[in-house]
Amino acid sequence: MTRRSSSSRKPRRPGPAASTRGPGNRSAARRNTGRLRLIGGDFRRRQLPVLDHPGLRPTPDRVRETLFNWLTAAVPGARVLDLFAGTGALGLEALSRGAREAVFVEADARVARQLADNLATLGASERATLHTTEAQAFLASPAAPFSLVFLDPPFHRGLAADCCAALEAGGWLAEEASIYLETESSLAPDVPASWQLHREVRAGDSTGRLYRRRPTGGQSPDGDGC
Repeated sequence: MTRRSSSSRKPRRPGPAASTRGPGNRSAARRNTGRLRLIGGDFRRRQLPVLDHPGLRPTPDRVRETLFNWLTAAVPGARVLDLFAGTGALGLEALSRGAREAVFVEADARVARQLADNLATLGASERATLHTTEAQAFLASPAAPFSLVFLDPPFHRGLAADCCAALEAGGWLAEEASIYLETESSLAPDVPASWQLHREVRAGDSTGRLYRRRPTGGQSPDGDGC
């Protein structure tokens, strides 16, 4: 999953010329060196190229480390969906940490080709499926449930609520799925009533929220881990 700009935001490019508005963006400019470093599991410390593409930026190391600490028990054996995949940072991290399968959805053909190359480099292609299509089109296709979903729509385009609703209504979620949603910090996400907020983390101008799906008629999950 990747932090990316929409047409209403200034494009961000790697290197010193990137915008330095605010401390979060200054640290992001330093982070983006054109490489994605995986931080845990079988592929720990492996570095992969990141395409020089406007708005394309891996989810920061600190956020990924925090998120996967929350998901320690949820990842092994999981069936994972990385929607709006971009670099695929979160899906790749999940595969590294023992996910059974990951499905990546990325609309941009060039970005998708780089992701396919990185999967091959890691020897992870057999556990991955890559769809080069819009997220909304993917969610309109026949569904199979996922136990872990990463959702990082472009900012300021109003996609988060519709995609969350489609995931819930379309049969894409296992009964007790975990869903990580990353949006602009100014947005208060509208999510299905069956999703309970479990944890959240802020980095720069984005906020990541981890939800746990509550089974219909079931008890609320406890607050100790995932």
